[in-house]
Amino acid sequence: MPPLGFPARILALGAAFLCAAAAQAQEAYPGKVVRIVTAAPGSNNDWGARLLADEISPSLGQRVIVENRGGLAAEVVAKSPPDGYTVLFYGPAAWTQQLFRPAGYDPVRDLAPVTLAMTSPIVLVVHPSLPARSVKELVALARARPGDLNYASGPIGATPFIAGELFKHMAKVNIVRVPYSGTGPSMIGLLSGEVELMFPGAGSVWHFVQQNRLRALGVASARPSPLTPGLQPIALTVPGYEATSMIAFFVPAKTPAAIVTRLNRELVQALAKPDVRERLIKGGVEAVGSSPEDLGAYVKADIAKIEVLVRSAGLGAGEKP
Repeated sequence: MPPLGFPARILALGAAFLCAAAAQAQEAYPGKVVRIVTAAPGSNNDWGARLLADEISPSLGQRVIVENRGGLAAEVVAKSPPDGYTVLFYGPAAWTQQLFRPAGYDPVRDLAPVTLAMTSPIVLVVHPSLPARSVKELVALARARPGDLNYASGPIGATPFIAGELFKHMAKVNIVRVPYSGTGPSMIGLLSGEVELMFPGAGSVWHFVQQNRLRALGVASARPSPLTPGLQPIALTVPGYEATSMIAFFVPAKTPAAIVTRLNRELVQALAKPDVRERLIKGGVEAVGSSPEDLGAYVKADIAKIEVLVRSAGLGAGEKP
């Protein structure tokens, strides 16, 4: 085989140099502050992001900060440089909102999964002024007053939105969605009596239930949940009804595999710590931890499931943020 000519040799050396530089940069990761982008303050996303940021910062050797971007969080990360310094911590709205309205990014093409982090059962809660004391009574009240009751919801595609629309469809009731920028503002609206009901994750609402500031009527899991003691499944009144809040980590697509692996390892180790798991349980959230591949498979399956709901319930058309 003839030796490489001068131009080819220069190109080969250049390619080798670039590969070596990329490998060195990945080995040096992280070399600056890592930013976790998440939902609005007051949400499970915000609380969980701050807890885990504190946990992984020492082992990463860099500060990990949290930035609240509300419903724009996923798009911000999807359009960020794929260098591992901008990380998304978000729930299903990150991968389902494009089913309801243009999202500005493709969740499968533009985001790379890192790990599924937390899960929490969805609960149906009402303001104490509402006379309903059970799911059955709420359904009867809503049917007697069609279009009169309001429910609080964060971004389109988020679990509280999907849970509310699914409840309307399956219980055959007409309750009106009142949009808020996130769980925190939604909760303020519910606590003030501005809206009558909501479908939040247990972790963001259970302390208000224990303080009798809100009344919990049912849990959206198929069976009673240890995170919501004494609460019966909504499915006992609305057969087949089920909704769960998931929160996961993503990075921009094309982030180097070595960086994804590093982030996954740090986060899964943090989620496995007994004290972290205990703190999450007390907050109404269960730690998970998964491989990037398992999270990617879950996202694709969930998109397919929600597409069925969109078609059967007639969602999406005319929806507003």
